[in-house]
Amino acid sequence: MTIQEILSNEELRRHEFPVVAKKTYLAHAGICPLPRRIAEAIKNYTDACLLDDQEAVMPERLLQDTRTAAAQLLDAKPEEIALIGPTSLALSFIAGGAKLRRGENVVVYFDDYPSNVYPWMSLADRGVEVRFLNIRELGKIRTIDVIGQIDESTKLVALASSHFLSSYRIDTGAIGKALHDRGILFCVDAIQTLGAFPTTVKHIDFLAADAHKWLLGPCAGGVMYVRKEAQERLRPTTQGWHNLRCPNYSAQEDLVYRDDARRYEAGTANVLGIVGLKASLELILELGIDAIGQELWRKRSWLVPALQKKGYTVLNADALQPNTGGSITFSKPNVDMAILYAQLQAADIVASLRPDRTGKQYLRFSPHFYNTDEELHRTLELL
Repeated sequence: MTIQEILSNEELRRHEFPVVAKKTYLAHAGICPLPRRIAEAIKNYTDACLLDDQEAVMPERLLQDTRTAAAQLLDAKPEEIALIGPTSLALSFIAGGAKLRRGENVVVYFDDYPSNVYPWMSLADRGVEVRFLNIRELGKIRTIDVIGQIDESTKLVALASSHFLSSYRIDTGAIGKALHDRGILFCVDAIQTLGAFPTTVKHIDFLAADAHKWLLGPCAGGVMYVRKEAQERLRPTTQGWHNLRCPNYSAQEDLVYRDDARRYEAGTANVLGIVGLKASLELILELGIDAIGQELWRKRSWLVPALQKKGYTVLNADALQPNTGGSITFSKPNVDMAILYAQLQAADIVASLRPDRTGKQYLRFSPHFYNTDEELHRTLELL
C-alpha cells in the first residue's frame, strides 16, 4: 500500500482509516484516531486474552520485533530501544537517571510542551541548575542559539524535535553534533516528528516519543531510546523483576541490570500498548517515512498561503521544509478562535485549540498523509 493508493482510492481510504467516513480529522499533533489495522491488532490480542494467560497469548516475538521496528525507524539498534510510554514517563526516567551533580546545569526551552520542561525543573532539588533558552520567536531554536547559551558546566541539553505550537522543527543533527563536540549529552522529545518526518538518532543520546500522535498508535505505547554508549551514564530509576537479574523470580544480593535498554523496563510490559505500537510502526515503515514527510510538506506548502490569503497569521509561515513540522497554527485579529473551533467541531472537522503563554488562542491543523485535498479545501471554505 502507498500513500498515492490511499488518496486515490476512497474505498481503500475508508477501510484503512474508518474515521474519514464521519469526520475530517486534523488533530494528529494531539491524539490520533486508530487506523483499522492497529485497532484490529489490539482486538485480536484482547480476544485471545479472554481465554488464556495474557502473556501466554502474546504474539510471538512481539517485544523483539517491536524494538526492531522502532530501531529501523530511528536508525538505531534494537538493544538501544526501551518500550516505555507515555513520553512524560520516559523523559522523567531520563531526567531522574542522568548522573548530574550539584553545580552542573541542563539547558531546556521553557515554552516547550510541559512534558519536556517539568522533569528537568525537578532536578533543581538536587542542586542542578536548570537554564532556560532565550529565543526570539516561539519554538524557533537554532544551533547558534543553543551553543551561545551553554558553558563548561552544561552537561545536558533537552529539546523537542518540533515545537508543539509553532511547528518549528529543529536541526537535531547540527545541534547534537555541536553538543557532542563539547562533551554534552542531547535529549530529544520526538513525539511531534516520529511518524511524520525522518527522525534519526545519529547525534542524539536520549529520545522519547509516544505512539498516540503521528505514529497513529495507542496512548502510552511509547519508545525510549538510549544510545548504547550512554547507558552507563543513565541510571535506572525503577527496579523490578524484569530489568534486574532475577533467576527463578528470586531476589539476589546484588543489583545486576540487563546490559541493554531493557534495564529501564522494570516490570511487566504494557502488552496492549505494545501490540498497537508494533502495528503502527509497521504501517509507517510500509508507507515509508520519507514519503509521509513529503506528503505532509506538500499539504503545508499550499495550506499556509491559502490561510494567509484569508487574513490569518500563521506561525512559522516562512520556514523551509527542513524546519517545518506537520502542524499549521494560525490566528486572526478580532476573531474568537474558540468560537471558530466550535463551529468546525459542529461540522465534524476536528482541529486543536491551543493558547500560548499569554493566553492568546490559536487554531492548529495537523493533517496526516491520509487526509485528502478535498477535505482540506472544504475546511478552508468553512473558515
